[in-house]
Amino acid sequence: MKNLLAQVPTNLGAPLKGIGPLGLENKNPSDAPLVFVNFLTGVIGVMSIIAIIWMLIKFIIGAIGIISAGGDKGKLEAARNNITGAIIGFVVVISAVFLADLIGYLLGIPFILDLQVLLARI
Repeated sequence: MKNLLAQVPTNLGAPLKGIGPLGLENKNPSDAPLVFVNFLTGVIGVMSIIAIIWMLIKFIIGAIGIISAGGDKGKLEAARNNITGAIIGFVVVISAVFLADLIGYLLGIPFILDLQVLLARI
């Protein structure tokens, strides 16, 4: 019988070794709702931060567009639409955060938007 390298068993150590905890690893299964809430808090927080940064970038681009329009009505209108879109996006993000907080309150998860939980997860 030929001994091929693929047939030699190799001990890779403990499976699923990664950065940070994975799911309910080393946790009580009754903590599953808390793990889900922590995940949801992190996702909402990170997406809100990304949306606010994007809004600031779009606002600055619109402001630079207005400054550099030089009297061209097309460029001025495009820059104004950029700023309007940024403001509408900001209002939508803030409304979504308040809606998420309301849903968390109604579901009995009062700390769904807790910034300390978000910073602890990062």
